[in-house]
Amino acid sequence: MKTIQAYRFALDLTAGQERDVLAHAGAARVAHNWALARVKAVMDQRAAERSYGVPDEQLTPSLSWSLAGLRKAWNAAKPQVAPWWGEVSKEAFNTGLDALARGLKNWAGSRKGTRAGRPVGFPRFKSRRRTTPSVRFTTGAIRVEPDQIHVVLPRLGRLKLHESARKLARRLDNDTARIMSATVRRDGGRWHVSFTVEVERAERTPARPGSVVGVDVGIKHLAVLSTGELVDNPRHLVAAQRRMRALGRALSRKTGPDRRTGRRASKRWERSAARLGRAHARVASLRRDGLHKLTTRLAAEHGTVVVEDLNVTGMLANRKLARHIADAGFAEIRRQLAYKTSWNGGRLLVADRWYPSSKTCSACGTVKTKLAQHEREYQCAACGLVIDRDRNAALNLAALAAEFDTAGSGPVAARGADQKTRASGQVAVKREPGTAPAGQTGTVLPQGRTTNRVLTKAH
Repeated sequence: MKTIQAYRFALDLTAGQERDVLAHAGAARVAHNWALARVKAVMDQRAAERSYGVPDEQLTPSLSWSLAGLRKAWNAAKPQVAPWWGEVSKEAFNTGLDALARGLKNWAGSRKGTRAGRPVGFPRFKSRRRTTPSVRFTTGAIRVEPDQIHVVLPRLGRLKLHESARKLARRLDNDTARIMSATVRRDGGRWHVSFTVEVERAERTPARPGSVVGVDVGIKHLAVLSTGELVDNPRHLVAAQRRMRALGRALSRKTGPDRRTGRRASKRWERSAARLGRAHARVASLRRDGLHKLTTRLAAEHGTVVVEDLNVTGMLANRKLARHIADAGFAEIRRQLAYKTSWNGGRLLVADRWYPSSKTCSACGTVKTKLAQHEREYQCAACGLVIDRDRNAALNLAALAAEFDTAGSGPVAARGADQKTRASGQVAVKREPGTAPAGQTGTVLPQGRTTNRVLTKAH
């Protein structure tokens, strides 16, 4: 099974190498800003000509927004715009132009309604001081050295890694991986190189192929499993809050930049801002590490994992819980489970966000109309069941897998809910695309909704 996978390593750059990388990132920014200014100028000119009644065939020729079109315009203008263009790799300019081409495509698709998701704004100019330095290489000499602690990139040469690249090197030596691109980026004060690799992965089977586990994520416990296991929420951001407040106060006492007067930040402000950035990067790294360990264990052990399609954006509107919800990383758990279950030969089923997993009794199926947030125990008035509400939700999620298997290739008859919870309805289960090599896929249907999709075998 071929998959696209990323390998990310920290770099130990010398002062000269860091200057070279910053020069490449600056070249990408220059190309991006020049092309964006050119696009805006052509758009404004055509709009002005239309306002004067100029026929469409006589308007100023439009500029192609594709990467090839932007690259052609840049190559024609770079001797005058950037006479130093030969000092950096052509991939630096390609990085900026590619980012602009994708931004324009997303903006156009969002305006036409052909792009799903939130509305996308028009691309903006990149600032030298506020933009994260980054450059991407897709051609040229990109390899891992035999000592496995050095990598070679075009024009940048031999760069030392902070950690061994033996996992990637082993796959390259066995011809089970092919490097497609390499991106050098500065995060939290440290430089990293990320390799996008096409990997030939061996077929795997979960340790318990027939096992089904429902996962209910939350704040008190990061995850409550239908097996009864409680995964504690480490709350890395809360633990680091005291230090971050101190660093933030120290930063506020320094002379920072002022865009209104053009004042530049002092060196002390820059050092203090770097310390605060490193603190945030450490929290993000700890959170990422914990989530990877949890999702890897679930995908490797259970054949079927069932989670909820949570409206995380709506949950963040609660100002009292927004920080804790963002710190938990609910969306990241689902994202990681989606590809890890596929890698391990399992499947991921996603229940509709309106499915009343917490309001439904896991024993008799009775659905409560209301369940207050402070009620931590579920008490069923019909059968007398008393159980932790998160455990009850996890059991209901696990039960959806049996209904999905029973349905075969048709819709599943089971309990469902809409925004105003009712006692019965029709639901099915949605599997993340690409998560099961030979599984099935469908969509959760709360009561009152319809769809023209049916559960089908995935190819």
